[in-house]
Amino acid sequence: MQLKDFDFDLPASLIAQHPPKNRIDSRLLVKRSSIIDIQFNQIGDFFQSGDLLIMNNTKVIPARLFGIKETGGKVEIMIERILDENRVLAMIKASRAPKIGSFIFLENDVNIIVYQKDNGFYTLIFETDSLFDLLNNIGHIPLPPYIKRTDNIQDLSRYQTVYAQKEGAVAAPTAGLHFDDSLLTQLKIQGIDHLFVTLHIGSGTFIPIRTNNIKNHVMHSEIFEISQVTVDRINLTKANGGRIIAVGTTTVRVLESSLKNGKLIAQSGETDIFIYPSYKFIIVDSLITNFHLPKSSLLMLVSAFIGRDKMLELYQHAIEQKYKFLSYGDAMFLEKNNDL
Repeated sequence: MQLKDFDFDLPASLIAQHPPKNRIDSRLLVKRSSIIDIQFNQIGDFFQSGDLLIMNNTKVIPARLFGIKETGGKVEIMIERILDENRVLAMIKASRAPKIGSFIFLENDVNIIVYQKDNGFYTLIFETDSLFDLLNNIGHIPLPPYIKRTDNIQDLSRYQTVYAQKEGAVAAPTAGLHFDDSLLTQLKIQGIDHLFVTLHIGSGTFIPIRTNNIKNHVMHSEIFEISQVTVDRINLTKANGGRIIAVGTTTVRVLESSLKNGKLIAQSGETDIFIYPSYKFIIVDSLITNFHLPKSSLLMLVSAFIGRDKMLELYQHAIEQKYKFLSYGDAMFLEKNNDL
């Protein structure tokens, strides 16, 4: 398939710039025999007792920092991955690239050594005893590039799921932003439980696909983990006839990456799985996801799940009905097309 096969016209006015007043105030498009337009807080009407939600419990770190080079020039640092207690992989935006071995000075007088550069990413060494404390004190929430404003205090909580636990992501698993504690409690009462996987989303999720033949695209790699508890519960749910409902494309990538010889295996590691049409899903039965950018790998995953033509039909409906797109936007609830 060609990249142009996943293109559509997205009006800029439909890209959400702010979260809704309440998480569950988002709209929800449900695809059954027809298209249903409802509010997200009604999603429980489409679940069955015994279904299992799998969610990504990664936590977004304040990964954007501002500093000054030894020469006096300003720099913006975007952390991609934390390597250990004081080393990170990061991208640096500056009028001139910093030299290897030079220093960057942060606003709280912490020094950063520019250690090396490889494939566009810098390895930086922070002269601090607690990197996470530093980020929490002076770091900024790394809002996506399509949100055209600076971060504010509201983003500290709203660009984070209510169940975020394991620090390491530089982008939120946005399908989970629609859930609040009361909705999760309500679903449990209905017999719909939830468990977690972890995938630390990197900034590579925003890098556009540049190859015309999508099969030539190389996905970025991200750290993930799935526990034995989650694996056992998924297997039990499937054995009892329940559905595995993935909350977000990152959850899908963990579940489908964790297969070995057709069996789900507890593990941790890195995944660069690229899911596009013709992929056969083994674990995931249903998907909750936001609306994605044209020509994006996330859009291709959705196309693989329900079919490209159906995806384009739903997106056209969403545009006509003025659904909000992307991180702070609205959501879809989709069932796997078993005929693909």
